[in-house]
Amino acid sequence: MLTPELIDRAVEILRQGGVIALPTETVYGLAANAEDELAVRRIFAIKGRPATHPLIVHLPDAEALPQWASEVPDSALRLAAAFWPGPLTLVLRRTSRATDAVTGGQDTVALRVPHHPVALAVLRALGGGLAAPSANRFGRVSPTTAEHVRQDLGDEVDLLLDGGPCTVGVESTIVDLSSGEPALLRPGGLPTEELERVLGRPVPVRTASTVRVSGSLPSHYAPRVGVVLVEPAEAVARAESLRLQGLVVGVLGPQSLSLPRDLRRFDIPEDPAGAARLLYLRLREADMAGLDMLVACLPPAQGLGLAVRDRLARAAAPRPSDS
Repeated sequence: MLTPELIDRAVEILRQGGVIALPTETVYGLAANAEDELAVRRIFAIKGRPATHPLIVHLPDAEALPQWASEVPDSALRLAAAFWPGPLTLVLRRTSRATDAVTGGQDTVALRVPHHPVALAVLRALGGGLAAPSANRFGRVSPTTAEHVRQDLGDEVDLLLDGGPCTVGVESTIVDLSSGEPALLRPGGLPTEELERVLGRPVPVRTASTVRVSGSLPSHYAPRVGVVLVEPAEAVARAESLRLQGLVVGVLGPQSLSLPRDLRRFDIPEDPAGAARLLYLRLREADMAGLDMLVACLPPAQGLGLAVRDRLARAAAPRPSDS
């Protein structure tokens, strides 16, 4: 049970330069005081994350925006009013409060207000910002339960706050507003259609950007098992083809998908929100099942389906190493 005393303990650890793991609505985060450079660098060391790969700063509320962003356009205010707290990250020009350790040396900073009572309680008690990437090894499947964090990081964190399973299940949507025109840098837990509704204009995907953000590398969110992407109608044929090569194969797909009884299945809900919520759990289960290959069905590219497709594409991408 998360008591006020445990929140106080978490804040004291953060003020002393420690690192904690805590839940957000998207995934569990590995958090440090964003203004403590040594603590932030410890995040990079624990994760094995490149120092040039920037972190998202989590804020207690939208009123803190001017402390971290030197320019806050009207579009940012509108999006913050509509979706914060929530799974939306805004990239803006930074103030001096956002250090190079957090931004990867860029002149922009990524900011969001999480929608989870535990994260918000810690942030409000701390009275500052938290640098908090996902609480896992860099490039691997993000954690959506406290047990996932224990499996990945063990005792390398000073405190783990268990707030139950994450309700969204994929990372935040990242929108760049630092150069005037809004652009989608990473699809995530907030559908693009919702952004466009509030802004009254298209928010195009920017595939080539000079702004580096979390989760933007070609290979990311990857299980150890190999992943092959297919449309649902192709899943059985592709799985059988791989089995003929002597591989142990499973299929990740909608619950309605008809599969041979002897083919290991990893079901996700038909609706995009349900698929997003369970995606990382199923990828972890596939890792534990001893598979050689996972045939993953792509959902429609609407709503949260766009984020699920993005995560699956990065999970299936060629990997720089298997370390």
